[in-house]
Amino acid sequence: MKKGIVLFFSIFLVIPAITLAQHHGSFQKYWYVQASDTLPYRLLLPAKYNPQKKYPLILFLHGAGERGNNNESQLNNGGLLFVRDSIMLNYPAIVVFPQCAKHSSWANSNSQKDTVTKIRTYTFPKISEPKKDMKLVMELLAELSKDYSVDTTRLYVGGLSMGGFGTYDLVNRMPEKFAAAFVICGAGDTSNAKNMTRPSWWLFHGEKDSTVFPQNSRMMEEALKKAGADVKLTIYPEDGHDSWNDAFKEPGLFEWMFKKKLTN
Repeated sequence: MKKGIVLFFSIFLVIPAITLAQHHGSFQKYWYVQASDTLPYRLLLPAKYNPQKKYPLILFLHGAGERGNNNESQLNNGGLLFVRDSIMLNYPAIVVFPQCAKHSSWANSNSQKDTVTKIRTYTFPKISEPKKDMKLVMELLAELSKDYSVDTTRLYVGGLSMGGFGTYDLVNRMPEKFAAAFVICGAGDTSNAKNMTRPSWWLFHGEKDSTVFPQNSRMMEEALKKAGADVKLTIYPEDGHDSWNDAFKEPGLFEWMFKKKLTN
């Protein structure tokens, strides 16, 4: 009898893993190679991709826990969102998930933790070259726009945690490219806000986040609004650092994003 119970629960646990792998398999594996540098990335095309039609492109930057070179982990948080039938049918887009190297990051930043308040604050170098992985992402975007039928007026970028830092960094480096950007539990350089007013912004954060404190999003919201950007902030009162779980459930996220389009 015990064998039957163990077998039942083993099968029960395996089924979600198989389902996850099947959904992630919708994302094709690619590697962008430039000289001696390689950027793994996964690419999802619309279900009925037609090269004669233009599609929005969504770039998603993962967090620190998904770094590596297996071209798999970057889909762990967020990958399933984009393969939902309701999303693929109603919001067809070219979706790209690059993977940052294990000991690297998307953006240049330094952190310091206050010994009394335990609050971690961030500083950002004023003049800096992009990190190697970010430089590869920027080059990859240019290549994808050539290789696929991309609507360049509807480029969207988003990220969580370390990927949120990267989202701010990328928009600052390519301020005219993106129509919308969303940041989940991230932080950025508020002094760059004047350079990041072109896209519309939606920021998300957990009030109980002790990894990247919510005031980082509040400061960015204030700076972006002061600079004239279209920005809104959603705070989840009971969420910690994993606020992406609730952000991904926001019913209006894709509707909001797909309405954004660059104009001359």
